[in-house]
Amino acid sequence: MVEELAVCMTYEKACHFVARYFGHSLSTRTVQRLVAQDASAVLAYYEQRPAPNVSEEGSILVIQGDGKGVPLVRPAAAARKVRLGRGEKRNQKKEAIVTTGYTVAPYPRTADEFIEALCAPVPTAEAALATERPAPQHKHLWATLDGKEAALERLQRTIRVRQGSHITHQIALCDGCEALQQRLQEAFPDFTLILDVIHVSEYLWKAATALWGECDEPRIPWVKTHLHTLLAGQTAQVVQALRDQASQPECSTQAHRHLSQSAAYFARNAPYMAYDDYLAHGWPIASGVIEGACRHLVKDRFELSGMRWTQDGAEHLLRLRAVHENGDWNTYHAFRHRQRHAQLYGSPFPGHPVPEALLLESHTLPLAA
Repeated sequence: MVEELAVCMTYEKACHFVARYFGHSLSTRTVQRLVAQDASAVLAYYEQRPAPNVSEEGSILVIQGDGKGVPLVRPAAAARKVRLGRGEKRNQKKEAIVTTGYTVAPYPRTADEFIEALCAPVPTAEAALATERPAPQHKHLWATLDGKEAALERLQRTIRVRQGSHITHQIALCDGCEALQQRLQEAFPDFTLILDVIHVSEYLWKAATALWGECDEPRIPWVKTHLHTLLAGQTAQVVQALRDQASQPECSTQAHRHLSQSAAYFARNAPYMAYDDYLAHGWPIASGVIEGACRHLVKDRFELSGMRWTQDGAEHLLRLRAVHENGDWNTYHAFRHRQRHAQLYGSPFPGHPVPEALLLESHTLPLAA
């Protein structure tokens, strides 16, 4: 119980909860040790899991990847400066690579329908149900501090068991990070790489704000017009239009910079922006799943006020947090208990209930002094 609490809140709060309601005094170091111990079987657990039932899968296999920084403990030898220089930060961060894989049914849309949904106010529950948009099936989240190669190697193993004749299309969604795009193409050469359209729209909004300001109405139709052209598959036309506008004498320095940046970004990513084909096939073109995962899997727990992590400590918690977010908490611990029994007695559980002493053994916590 304290371990599940620690996955969702700070170790200190988890200890306080147990002390308040159960009268057991635990140290945060004890909780940290428990998390490290029970995270050791997570990789083995997912390696032995069978693929989801084909009848429950969609026909489009989707992978996504992104990164999110985790604040690490600074080396003890590092001298603490009285005042930082330009660009220096007191926090040292390491990027956690977040990946996900899922299947989904096709959802064909026109450019107008997509823009209307993107620019509409927050929909009501009734409106959301009325759209009947297919949901991701058997979404699997993962995050690691071991780097892009380790993250993608594991994603390859996870995805391999889900490939089959029921999959008609395979796509990889990510932002415009060249390093991640290159690694995704190398690891998944049979997947169609798609540039996340939300990042595309953000480039347009930044340019529009530089042209007219935060609140001026002309920027809204300007963004919608250019976004519609991009969704029609006419990226080169938008690139030329942005460059032409940036070259106008009345264009401010700030607007010129944002227009030029947007044009360069679209030109470089043009091979991954055939949105007219993607929409016609019913493929997802926005990486909302991975953006949400970066927030609730990493940021919401690892960037709480005052949080600092060792790399090993963060990695252990990331594994258990992924188990929790994937809805595998109970089945994972059942697997871990079977592994523990096999280590102690040389065989899995026999056909009788697990001895209570064995179940408690790996959760016995020394009381704090």
